[in-house]
Amino acid sequence: MRFQLLGPLSVTDGREVVVLPSSKPTALLAALLIRPGSVVSTDHLREVVWGEEQPTTAKAALQSCVLRLRRLFAKYGIGDRPVVAVAGGYRIDADAETLDLLHFRRLVDRAAASDTESELYTLRAALSLWQGPLLTNVPSDLLHRDEVPRLAEERLRALERVCDIELEHGRCRDILVDLWEVTRVYPAHERFAEQLMTALYRTGRQTEALAEYRRIKRYLREGLGVDPRAALQRLELAILRGDDLGPLDVGRAPASPLRPGALPAPASASAGAPAADGPAGAPTGEAPPDHSRSETGGPDGRTAAARVHEAVTAAPGPAPAAFAAPLPSVPSFTGRTHEVDSLVRQLTGDGTAGEPEGGAVGRAPVAVLSGAPGIGKTALALHVAHLVGAHYGGGCLLLPLTRDDGSPRPPAEAAGELRRALPAGPATGAGRVLLVLDDVVHPDQVRPLLTAHTTGAAIVTSRMGLAALVATHGGTVHRLGALEPEESHALLTAVLGGERVGAEPAAARLLADVCGHHPLALRIATARLLTRPRLPLADYAGWLRRDPPTRLSLADDPRMSVPQTLEEALRRLPPALAEAHLRLGAAGHAPLTGVRAAAVLGVPEETAEQVMELLLDAGFLEEGRSGSFRMHALLRAHAARAAAPPTGHAPPPRPPRHEELPRPGGSRPAALR
Repeated sequence: MRFQLLGPLSVTDGREVVVLPSSKPTALLAALLIRPGSVVSTDHLREVVWGEEQPTTAKAALQSCVLRLRRLFAKYGIGDRPVVAVAGGYRIDADAETLDLLHFRRLVDRAAASDTESELYTLRAALSLWQGPLLTNVPSDLLHRDEVPRLAEERLRALERVCDIELEHGRCRDILVDLWEVTRVYPAHERFAEQLMTALYRTGRQTEALAEYRRIKRYLREGLGVDPRAALQRLELAILRGDDLGPLDVGRAPASPLRPGALPAPASASAGAPAADGPAGAPTGEAPPDHSRSETGGPDGRTAAARVHEAVTAAPGPAPAAFAAPLPSVPSFTGRTHEVDSLVRQLTGDGTAGEPEGGAVGRAPVAVLSGAPGIGKTALALHVAHLVGAHYGGGCLLLPLTRDDGSPRPPAEAAGELRRALPAGPATGAGRVLLVLDDVVHPDQVRPLLTAHTTGAAIVTSRMGLAALVATHGGTVHRLGALEPEESHALLTAVLGGERVGAEPAAARLLADVCGHHPLALRIATARLLTRPRLPLADYAGWLRRDPPTRLSLADDPRMSVPQTLEEALRRLPPALAEAHLRLGAAGHAPLTGVRAAAVLGVPEETAEQVMELLLDAGFLEEGRSGSFRMHALLRAHAARAAAPPTGHAPPPRPPRHEELPRPGGSRPAALR
């Protein structure tokens, strides 16, 4: 059994969690667990349980309370952690395996001794142990006055360090949700306000950054009669002047210049990193994209390529300084050996997989990584960028081309970030630059950037096949699918450790099968298991297999969610095509042929084949044998759940009307173009 102190006081056996009732024995247990292994005096325990109004028979009443606590232990089968009576008080023994507070502290200590990326990953794991407000079911004014703030401070220090690391690596958007929340819960915490202002400013939200300064300034003056500290005042002045505060956001637009040794690894940068396929969060309140600038011709009659070329080649500001640190490795990356070897050969000019170093005349070598949502495209791109970074003296640049709400960024907007980040030109001697153009929605987003960026090379990630881009700009295409079983096993071993996986080899194989060898699903499953070190793999796999589409998510990070990732991807599809996907997924696991799809959708066979081609290009289908298609098990399960009526009486979704689907021999309707 395991005690959970970081939230409502509860006990768990790894499968079920029991929140203890609000009672005097619960308060007594909390007082003992806050000081595990130490003797807590009877005087302190009586004050914890009864406060200042103690009964006249307090000594006997405390003994009775201890007896009730032992009975509570017996009820829940807690026999290995008895309450021990010693001279002057009581003691309860615990370790990191049986008390989440000690597990949290062990992870924090381990993080402090790690390199930056490992430190970030370990601190995130430590923070995931916190399950809400502390000790809400513990009726003790003393503990809430003296102990809860002290424990909360440990969490705040870890969160502050996480935010510092993310800001250092330019991943500003990744911490905005955390910072908005913590600055509202702790409105006088100046360091968090400073971090929030910095993150907002670096993501282009200067007005909101200044509004945050005004908020904390007003709060401090009205509540405490003091002004913000000097660091906050200097930050406000820098924002007002428009000073450069350092690296820009490399998480989700705008882009950040990254010199050799500075390319950030994804949060869990394996083949299954959750950052693999663009944003999956709430909109950030930015203005909608200016689509008029992304059309072929703008209001001034110039083409998008012309406008972007002008934006990129305009005189940039000072080039950012290079980082001297060696290129860090991507932790826990596994699999994709063939793709990695091919990409490295292409991008280093070693072999015939791509164009020679320097690319074709007037054109940069291009590698397209495509595949389903969450399949690990961005993780592979970043991993390869680390491997080839030494060949690009100008550094590596990650440029996301999709906003947080899933809408594409106009080329002119992306070009502005590219202009500010690229070296000033050949005269600087900075060398070639490797672009990672992430989460591309349409070839027109990329063509002008590649036309303007004729030196160096580019890795393009997209859920779409981008055949039209390859037709005009050449390059290679790597369509990613699920991991092979041995790659999934390697990923589980890399994250969970060989000892834990080796102890349950059959359960590890079952877990990989339940996850469909899908990288994002495997990463979510291993993250949950990391925070539950005593949970058997077999028990977790059995629990997961009962409802994988909804259970593959992490409550503390909405981006780490298979269902949310798939729902966000569905929202990008035209409604008729999304509905066709749901109906095909709900039709079962048999291979999809033109005849079968036509019967399911109620359209002619030729139309059904065009629909499947569109879904294949969008990453929702995979090619099978003999001209058939198949849907990944997770996508199929999600589609079946989404297509099911909310009650037993609601009608199923209607099939797409014939006029909404592509017409044989004719042009596609606007909804599917």
